[in-house]
Amino acid sequence: MSKNPMESRESLDVDFSRYLLGLKRRWLPAVSILAATVALSALSTNLLKPSYEAEGKLLFKVPSFNVVGSNLLPSSSQGEDTGDLRSLVSTQNPISSQIEVISSPPLLQRTINELQLKNKKGELLKVEELEKALTLKIVGGTDVLKITYKSRDPGEAAAVVNKIMNLYLKNDILTSRSEAESTRQFMAMQLPKTQAAVNQAEVELRIFKQKNNIVDLSEESKTAVANIGNLDTQIDNLKAELNQANALTNELRQKVGLDSQQASAVSALSQSPAVQGVLTQLQDTERQLATQRSRFLDDNPIIIDLEAKKANLQTLLQKQIEQTVGSQTKVAPALLQIGELRQSLIKDFLQSDVQRRSLAQKLASLYNSRSAYEQRTKVIPRLVQNQRELERRLEVAQSTYQTLLKKVQELQVAENKNTANARIIAKALVPEKPGAGNKLIVLVLGVMSGAFLSTTTVLFLELRDRSLKSLKEVKEVLDYTLLGVVPLSTSKVRSRHRDLESTTKEIAVRDKPHSLTSEMYRMIQANLKFLSSDKVLKTIVVTSAVPKEGKSTVSANLAAAIAQLGRKVLLVDADMRLPSQHHFWELTNAVGLSEVLVGQAQFSTATSKVMNNLDVLTAGVTPPNPLALLDSKRMASLIEGFSSQYDFVIIDAPPLLLAADALTLNQMTDGILLVARPGVIDSNSAHAAQDMLERSGHNVLGLVVNGIVDKNESSSYFSHAKEYFPLKT
Repeated sequence: MSKNPMESRESLDVDFSRYLLGLKRRWLPAVSILAATVALSALSTNLLKPSYEAEGKLLFKVPSFNVVGSNLLPSSSQGEDTGDLRSLVSTQNPISSQIEVISSPPLLQRTINELQLKNKKGELLKVEELEKALTLKIVGGTDVLKITYKSRDPGEAAAVVNKIMNLYLKNDILTSRSEAESTRQFMAMQLPKTQAAVNQAEVELRIFKQKNNIVDLSEESKTAVANIGNLDTQIDNLKAELNQANALTNELRQKVGLDSQQASAVSALSQSPAVQGVLTQLQDTERQLATQRSRFLDDNPIIIDLEAKKANLQTLLQKQIEQTVGSQTKVAPALLQIGELRQSLIKDFLQSDVQRRSLAQKLASLYNSRSAYEQRTKVIPRLVQNQRELERRLEVAQSTYQTLLKKVQELQVAENKNTANARIIAKALVPEKPGAGNKLIVLVLGVMSGAFLSTTTVLFLELRDRSLKSLKEVKEVLDYTLLGVVPLSTSKVRSRHRDLESTTKEIAVRDKPHSLTSEMYRMIQANLKFLSSDKVLKTIVVTSAVPKEGKSTVSANLAAAIAQLGRKVLLVDADMRLPSQHHFWELTNAVGLSEVLVGQAQFSTATSKVMNNLDVLTAGVTPPNPLALLDSKRMASLIEGFSSQYDFVIIDAPPLLLAADALTLNQMTDGILLVARPGVIDSNSAHAAQDMLERSGHNVLGLVVNGIVDKNESSSYFSHAKEYFPLKT
């Protein structure tokens, strides 16, 4: 399960819609704080003393020679005249860097000292005080910097701006000269080193070519690649031939049923006159022996002679076989004599095997040749890489030397530069009227501060409030399937009391069958019907996390909605601690579930028919230990009997966090239907209920959100229902 965003209410991750709902609930303190802050800001503007603001402008341009440029080249070397100025905005030196120079403490301190700027106490201004009254702003879309200074003395305001601009221009000229001189001295020291590096790179490249006999490595590489390509073609063709030979050899091997060694031995034996002659005599002797045995006993001299002759012939045959094929090769006696067809197959098999071996040898030879070429080509890339590295070193050394030489020559000119990177295009004039911007700024700041404080107050109050106030928050915390949303009729809520459960016991499905609320309960029963495709739900437990969430109301209306569809329904009030179903249906609670469980009453007499197809079993008299009665074999037996007698059984159980009754009953039913009510349930209780259900592994069928009262939220779910349900009850 993904991390729930409502787990930490201390987090400030609050979306816009949730904030609007909170602002609507907390509008009074928010408006009060905003009004008070704006009023204080308006009052403070009348106490402000007038101040004067002087303004001057500097136009920035890239200098004709950029000492610290990114490419260390002057502007003239980049195709521009020495006197031309280029825009600074598109370079790596933005005007913002010059703003830092202008507002630097040394320059501001010089301004204070030369103008003898003093504060109210008659002491010299501090740099921080001057910087606070000074404003530096880039004019949008231009290279112009506007410098403004506020002071109660109009003459002082203009003098400060003009002095700062003049000091900056002087400082820029001196800085450029100093940079040019130090850079030229450094580069002049580097020239001999760079020239020596050029000479060394040329020598290393020449020695490398002579040592490796390099003329043209690219042509040599092309020739090697072409040879490898030809060998690859030959290898591919030879592979195809070898595959055909292997296929033919395997086919013949399967036909003869021998491997190459056995086939060679059989062929040699079948063509050996000595072996075949002895074999013929042996076969004649065996026929004679078989004939004489039919006439004489085994101890007859004739039989004995024939047996001896047979043994001698077998010994002689074995010697002839060993002389022909060797003693290591074993040949079955049945293969000593074979027909002409099999001899032909063996011959073809041996020829095919010889051809296959020849092709394999040729293929190995081609692979060896290709490997030799590959070994040769491996050297070429290394030589190419080394040569390119040496050539790059030479190019870098030559380029560095040329750049340094040119730079030294131009730095000599730059040391005498008398132009700055900017010029004054508008000097500061003495202001005649005080500025009105301070009052407007104070008012704007007051409005912004009021908005911030009111927003912070609303957020703080919302964060302290742990209750879940909307359908969205309930869905975020209780991550279960949403089976239905039930609006709350205004007739059920007492406007002067916060107790949301103190309502008249009205059953909307029965009393207002054509209302939107009734239709929502029918939608819930439809969602329950199609919730599980492999198992029909018959018995469910309806409960909630905490009291007063309307789980009894949902149970009664859901039972009525299912009964109106023609299904036989039993509504059981298992909340023996605080029963309420008898109030809904105006029944007596003298005899109910508790009496049936202890055997003091029969189920048939304890139930009451309240509607067509709907029976209600009230809780009965409250027992000393309700859980002991519910967690019993008698209760399990009753539920099993209920499911066989009724099409649907709804059990109204106590809240999860107050009693274990609902969890106990769920083990005997098909699942739990969880009811939640915004404004009643809080995040801690919701998390605790969900953790309890997950740890125990109970089957939660889904979630019903009851009592949606927020108009903004309700409109998003029920805005299209006005044509069908004008009263929306």
